[in-house]
Amino acid sequence: MNSIITATDLAMIIQLSVAPVFLLAGIAGFLNVMSGRLGRIVDRARVVEQRETRLSDPAHQLTSHRELVLLWRRSNLINWAIGLCTASGLLVCTLIVSLFVGGFWGLNIAAIIVGLFVLAMMVLIVALMLFMKEVQLAKRTLGVGREFSVDEADPRNPF
Repeated sequence: MNSIITATDLAMIIQLSVAPVFLLAGIAGFLNVMSGRLGRIVDRARVVEQRETRLSDPAHQLTSHRELVLLWRRSNLINWAIGLCTASGLLVCTLIVSLFVGGFWGLNIAAIIVGLFVLAMMVLIVALMLFMKEVQLAKRTLGVGREFSVDEADPRNPF
């Protein structure tokens, strides 16, 4: 175990940790986009729930209910994507700490670092696939909820 670390060694460790830090910044961007989408889905669900309670026609209530079901499905997908994206970010943070700890104490933890990186990428891939699925579902269901006259629900609120 090497207890003395030189400035050159420290500079090398910092250089090695720069790429994962950029990855972490990218993951933060994804989280920002996904949390924005989740907020919009929740806002829309609240509007549809209020509209559904004011409707008297069973056919229109059914249409609103179908939209709610799709909104909840979308929220579940994006919630999973956010969770997995967060897990990927945590794995990248652990990777960065491992680089510093291994470099500072002279530990041979290359296998751990590789494992953390591969696991972070796999989790991020699944998160992005769920995000893509949510976007596809949102696109497929664009017309749901617009199948009846808005005047019947609330003439002042087009949603």
